[in-house]
Parts: sequence; C-alpha cells; structure tokens
Amino acid sequence: MTVAESLTKKPAAKSRPGEPVPAIDDGRLLYTSADWDYETIKRCHDAIQEIALGELGLDVYPNQIEVITSEQMLDAYASIGMPLLYRHWSFGKHFARDEAMYRRGMRGLAYEIVINSSPCISYIMEENSITMQSLVIAHAAFGHNHFFKNNYLFQQWTDAEGILGYLDFAKAYISRCEERYGQQLVERTLDAAHALMNQGIHRYPRRRQDLVSEARREQERQELQRQLYNDLWRTVPNKKGQKAPSDEERRRALLDLPEENLLYFLEKKAPRLAPWQREILRIVRHVAQYFSPQRQTKVMNEGCATYVHYRIMTRLHETGRISDGAYMEFLHSHTSVVFQPAFDDPRYSGINPYALGFAMMRDIERIATEPTAEDRDWFPAFAGSGDAMAALRDAWANYRDESFILQYLSPTLMRQMRMFHLHDDSDEAIYRVSAIHDERGYRRVRQQLAAQYDFSSLDPDIQIIDVDLAGDRRLILEHKVQNGVLLAEDDAKSVLQHVANLWGYDVLLFENDGDGNTLRKLTVPARTILLAE
Repeated sequence: MTVAESLTKKPAAKSRPGEPVPAIDDGRLLYTSADWDYETIKRCHDAIQEIALGELGLDVYPNQIEVITSEQMLDAYASIGMPLLYRHWSFGKHFARDEAMYRRGMRGLAYEIVINSSPCISYIMEENSITMQSLVIAHAAFGHNHFFKNNYLFQQWTDAEGILGYLDFAKAYISRCEERYGQQLVERTLDAAHALMNQGIHRYPRRRQDLVSEARREQERQELQRQLYNDLWRTVPNKKGQKAPSDEERRRALLDLPEENLLYFLEKKAPRLAPWQREILRIVRHVAQYFSPQRQTKVMNEGCATYVHYRIMTRLHETGRISDGAYMEFLHSHTSVVFQPAFDDPRYSGINPYALGFAMMRDIERIATEPTAEDRDWFPAFAGSGDAMAALRDAWANYRDESFILQYLSPTLMRQMRMFHLHDDSDEAIYRVSAIHDERGYRRVRQQLAAQYDFSSLDPDIQIIDVDLAGDRRLILEHKVQNGVLLAEDDAKSVLQHVANLWGYDVLLFENDGDGNTLRKLTVPARTILLAE
C-alpha cells in the first residue's frame, strides 16, 4: 500500500484546506517550507525508500502511514501503543494523566507510534513539520520496520500478518462479554489478567503463533470444553464423596508442574473460571507475548531506527534533496533524542537506550570501515570488512540487548561514554567502584551492563510448583530469590490476591534462596466473591 493510498486524514493546520504548498524553486529539493501536504509526504517517502532499500539494503514489510492528531496520539499512548486494543478503564486513566501533563507542558509527545504488523502501520502527527514527518518516516517506517521483520525474536514470537485481525477479534469478543456478563465482571477478570501480564509469557520458543485462526480456535475450544471431562474439576467440592488424587507425581504430571507462565496455567487449570474468562486470559496472554520481544530489544530496536534515520536524512542533505535549514532542524531533534546526561547530572535517570543504541551502531560502522589494532583484537570477525551495513544487518537479525552488548560493546565506546561499574551491597555503608574503563575493567563493565538487560533477571522468577488437591486446593508458588532481593510485600500480596481470585482458592508463596531455604512465606486467602457468578 502506498502512502497516497493510506493517508485518509485532513492535512496539517499549517496548510490551509485548498491552499497548495508553495512551489519548489529548486528542482532537487523535496520541499522548501515547513508545511506539508500529501503529495509532499509521498515525494519524501519515495526518496527515503530509495535510500533505505537501494543504498542501505533494508528489508521491510509494506508501509501504511496514518496522520493523526495529538489527541489521537495520546489515545494511542494510553492503550499501550495499540489503537485497536480492547477497552479497559486503565487506558482511560493513562489518557487523563498523559493529557494533563501534555497540556501543562510537563511532557512532550513522541513524534510517532509504529505497530509491528504487515503492513507496518506508522502514525505521524499532523502538527509536525515536513522535516519531522520525513524523520519519522525514516525512523519508523524503515528503521523499526526492518528490525521487526528481521530480528529472530520477532520472527519466533510475533505474527505480523495476524496481529491486526486478532486485535479486532479480541476487541469484539470482550465487548460481547461486557454485554452478556456485565462490565464489572469483565473488568474484574481483565484487572487480574493485567496484573499478571509479566508472568504470562513463555520464555522458550514453542510453536509459532498463528493469530489469524485464533477466532476459529476459540469456538473449537468451547466445543471441546463441553465434551471433555477434566480430572482436576472432579476435585471441586461441588459433590461429596469424591476421591482426591493420592499420588504426588500423578498430580504434578496431571497439572504439568512446575509452570512459570502463571496466566497459561490459570487459563488451562483454574477450576472455577467460565469459558469466556479463560478466553480473556488467553487474549491478555497473547498481547503480553506480542510485546515480549520489544522489551528484550529496546536498545537494539531504537538504535537501529535512530541509525537508519540519521543515515537517510544525512544522505538526503548530501544529495541536495533537503536544505541546510531543514538539516539543522533535523539535527536539533536528533541530538535531543540521543542526549545522554552524565552520572552526576541532575537530569540523569539511567542510560538512554537511544543514546547507547545509536552510539553502538555508529561504533560498529567505524570498526567495519576504520578499525584500530585494538578493534581487530576484539572484533576479528568483521573489523576492517569494509561493509558496515552487512555487519549491522547481521547484528539486528541475530541478537537481543543482552547478547548484543556482550558481543559488540567496544573498549573505544566504553572510554567515550566514560563507563564504570558501581557495586551496591546492602550490607555495606558505602558504594564501591568495582571497575572502570581501563584494560582491567573493560570485560567486567561490559558484562555488568549486559546483565542489566538480561530478560531473566528483569522479572522475578516465580513458578507454580504444586496444588494441594487432597486438602484445601491451595495453589503453591515459589519465588527463587536472586541476589537476596525479596518481593515488595504489599505489591506481592496485591498480585497474589489476583491469582487467588482467578484460582478460586487460597494461594501460598514461598520465597526461597538458591539453596532451597525459605526466606519468607506469603499467604493470601481466596475471597468469597468468585469471578464467575
């Protein structure tokens, strides 16, 4: 689909309806003023595409570009970047917060939102100048688009062709549930599912999801549900005199325990949920899984898109397609995006993924084309190869943030960014600098930085290990504590209450150290009000 075919909204306010954009006085320039219309955007898109595909060798899904207002952008923010997502009260809360902060000038808006789908949908704001629209098209429609299509995590875990149809199905399904079972009951189910989203992800590859046929499979599951006899449900005390399983191994095998995906377990095994509630858990689980690769590739994804827009906009300027003024406007926005405050700067709030990602992409380009002796020792596979884009495309396709930093962060970049490692031990009264950017510290700094992007350490390791089927049907979970850090008690109890609501019985959580010693127990009783009525 071309840009001209997909643009359906009104032009920017700066271009009054019916008033043409001023004529171009230089045949080589794509535009001569800040205003834009659809023809100008199409002309810029085609020029950008020529560089992206022809010179950089990118491989992208078909592009669809939508022009939206700032209010629509806020709305997209609120629904976690998915304007087609189902309704939930939390999205409205986020919209009200973001809108208030935006109206008071306390925060800005992103210039774009892009959806990993085929066609790849990029939203741009009508308030942007044509230079910013060009930057966003280069960044999202070609940078992010290439990364979505080629990175192995997205290929394993997301279905770009099916996601839009699945979101449409999910929105309609939840709307029908609200009409049939009541908004309050549906919201209660969604609240519990949302609280467990980070614990609703399969961390190891299984069969690739085909979201196109999810609606059909939902009907098949309901039909199968009516035909099957579930051994677990036989233990629900609706009938007296029934025997509970007597063998622990049989019980754990029956329940496929241990299980780290809490939403998956509850969807399949919770004895009191209605079929429509299981389907809602499945929908939320699919959405969580869809966003999982984005959480693991923040530095790489933004670094790829930022590098691509920098190369394309610079190339447009070099070939005389944009003016010096337009290029200066672009550089102003670009440098703001990749700005990295120092550790002692009041504005410091951690490492900016745009800054780190862009710096690493430029560094790979330097190593491939102008390596030093040190680079040849550290990166013998591609140092001096002369083909920077081949090295970058390989990295974008085959790594995630943790492995990318562990493989590609160079001593040169560590020195430029003045990196060091700060050791924080709760048993000591002072911080300790354990490594700096010198010969002895390079590998430790790189390992410690990579560990901060290790997906397995970002979320607590919580697994369902058993169910007391012979007793009170209590669900038993284990948290394997890392580095002695226990869960925040109030938050843990709130989330466990959602687990208990879905399970229908008490929930017990053990927090164990690496030797199996129990550091703490948390018990949450089941509420008498069940989800399904």
